[in-house]
Amino acid sequence: MKLQKGLNNCITDITDVKVGHVTLYEKVNHQDTICTGVTAILPHSGSLFRKKVRAASSVINGFGKTAGLVQLDELGLLESPIMLTNTFSVAPVMQGTLQYMLDENPEVGDTASSLNIVVGECNDSYLNSMRLQAVKPGHAIQAIDRASDGPAWEGAVGAGKGMVSFGHKGGIGTASRTVKGYTVGCLVLTNFGKREDALFADFSKRNMNTPDGSIMMIIATDAPLYDRQLKRLANRTAAGLGRTGSIIGHGSGDIAISFSTADLYAHDSDSHVEKSAFIRDDHPVMNGLFQAVIESTEEAVINSLRKAETTKGRKGRVVETAPLD
Repeated sequence: MKLQKGLNNCITDITDVKVGHVTLYEKVNHQDTICTGVTAILPHSGSLFRKKVRAASSVINGFGKTAGLVQLDELGLLESPIMLTNTFSVAPVMQGTLQYMLDENPEVGDTASSLNIVVGECNDSYLNSMRLQAVKPGHAIQAIDRASDGPAWEGAVGAGKGMVSFGHKGGIGTASRTVKGYTVGCLVLTNFGKREDALFADFSKRNMNTPDGSIMMIIATDAPLYDRQLKRLANRTAAGLGRTGSIIGHGSGDIAISFSTADLYAHDSDSHVEKSAFIRDDHPVMNGLFQAVIESTEEAVINSLRKAETTKGRKGRVVETAPLD
């Protein structure tokens, strides 16, 4: 039996989670078009550095150029927004996010030595003149400033502006499910798949000459889970991805990041003991959360195509919207 969708069927159905986009779209000349952007996911509206969230990641296939996953998995904590962009823009987005966090937290780099910024990417060079490196640090700051807890924009927006999925226009998609009073939300950046691989629609068999592609999958929940359990949730995105028809190809970067807003972790504490409550692994609600991840991942991928409009990019290339109801 399928689970019930969240109020807005969106990752922002988890209270206080926010999403913001900056979209860049400009025809430069007869060859080059800027067709890219930045997307920011904020786990809550407070200080992300002073009040960290439990988190984990899952690298299903590691053909990707992410930043910050090593410390995320080592400590099980997320202390920055999760930023998404194109492959060549990880560095400026990281720089801009760092500047934003430094402005918000004057102790970082002084009394609180360092900070871990998390950035994910997909390669949008089929439509975007990625060599122009149009994304600047300020665009990351703008995406964070624009973040809202309302229904998130989907399709060819933000980091999804230049993405291609299943031979049609991909981009940002989101969905959510509820389980025993808890909510699980997923936001994806889709840039993967051949037309003939799609299991959710009968697309034309005429394929496009695009690379294997990638996908970033962000899972948020208000269920009380700690990092090992969140890694188990992140792992289940692979099942949702498989339902869409992905074969997780050799050249594909398939990466999931999951976090829980239920138990914030204070950066400073006078106690050497940390107490927290979490769901038992063997309780039936855990299987419900796994199902919620799988269903919301699958639907978020489909929504990323359903909401994206036909887009013209570099070299006159046109990627059409998917013929979905």
